[in-house]
Amino acid sequence: MRFNISVIIISLSLLSASDHLAGFQILNFKEFEHHLHQYNDTTYIINFWATWCLPCRKELPDLERINTEYRDQKVKVLLVNLDFPDQLSKSLVPFVQQNNIQSEIIVLDDPDSNFWINRVDSSWNGNIPATLVYNQHYREFFPELLNYGLLDSILKLNTIKQ
Repeated sequence: MRFNISVIIISLSLLSASDHLAGFQILNFKEFEHHLHQYNDTTYIINFWATWCLPCRKELPDLERINTEYRDQKVKVLLVNLDFPDQLSKSLVPFVQQNNIQSEIIVLDDPDSNFWINRVDSSWNGNIPATLVYNQHYREFFPELLNYGLLDSILKLNTIKQ
């Protein structure tokens, strides 16, 4: 089952964009947007997920494996969490601790998903999980559950070798 975040993110933020919760950056879309357009020698995997989304939780171990296996290469995994702001300490913090998530996590706290979803990718309808993979020569958006094999293949074909 996939979820549409534009329906789910309807409440106003309870945390300011500059707040931190257990070491996570909490950003609005304007503060976050530069992560979608960093054209350098790194390949970025930006995954949009939430702890309440079962398919999202299913793909996290594969993203963590990619993060670990490509640690010494110019590959960056960024997990963009979309949990409800008032549930972060009850859901995100324990989930990350229990699952020993090592990838960088940013909490996207911007209720105007009707604006920012299309800024991530014009084809995105808001369902999660969704992942953007890009570098200076490649850009592809996946509005679906991904697995290790596909991610590994994409990286092997599209990662800039240094």
